Amino acid sequence: MARVHFLGTGAATSEPERTTTMLALENSLGFLLVDCGGDVWQRALASGLEPSGFRGLVVTHEHPDHLSGFPLFMEKLWLLGRREPVPVYGIAPALAQARRSHDAFDTRSWKADGYPDILWRALPHAPGALVLEDEDWRVHAAPGRHPAPVIGLRAEDRRGGGVLAYSCDTEPCEAILELARGAGTLVHEATGAGPGHSSARQAAEVAAAAGAARLLLVHLPRALPETEMAAARRIFAATEKATEGGALEF
Repeated sequence: MARVHFLGTGAATSEPERTTTMLALENSLGFLLVDCGGDVWQRALASGLEPSGFRGLVVTHEHPDHLSGFPLFMEKLWLLGRREPVPVYGIAPALAQARRSHDAFDTRSWKADGYPDILWRALPHAPGALVLEDEDWRVHAAPGRHPAPVIGLRAEDRRGGGVLAYSCDTEPCEAILELARGAGTLVHEATGAGPGHSSARQAAEVAAAAGAARLLLVHLPRALPETEMAAARRIFAATEKATEGGALEF
């Protein structure tokens, strides 16, 4: 059965115990990381994920809380023993920002010691874009609504049959609703209602309309009022805040 690890669950600013939102999707072949705004490797190791199981990184969009850690991510991955090329998936603007961030540092001298190549895997910014497919995973993307071009993800565990959808940063929109359709687990941001973001109540409305089985809230602000959580649960009872460093099967 597949598992999602909540390596970070906060917004750009959040409580001291929460770092920026980052996920790891794990199955029998290894794990796929989603975003790297902070020290993703420290969080991955703390969650029991071994570097040998790393299969790729998805960067959802260009904002710094989601990809500014990329140069450190690559350095640590190399120091942890990675020598094989590193697949990085994302839409063109996100990959361009990741490349600029990485190339701000001179890694040429590290190449002699096996610093891995980066395989840039550009995705169409369109509903149903295929991220990857193998005997274990089928992962698709769809555009959200945010000030920067962004994608949400839908991960299907082909062995266990579980489906997880992730909104990333977005206002409520039809493409993300369709991405979440029938998902056993919907991971949805709850920064607060406003341009490019959603509230917990709006996330609950998406979960209910999509027919999801449960809703886990991420990208949590510094203070999420209990009144907002209560309002969300009135719309969709199976609503919870994701636990920082936690994991669950889907």
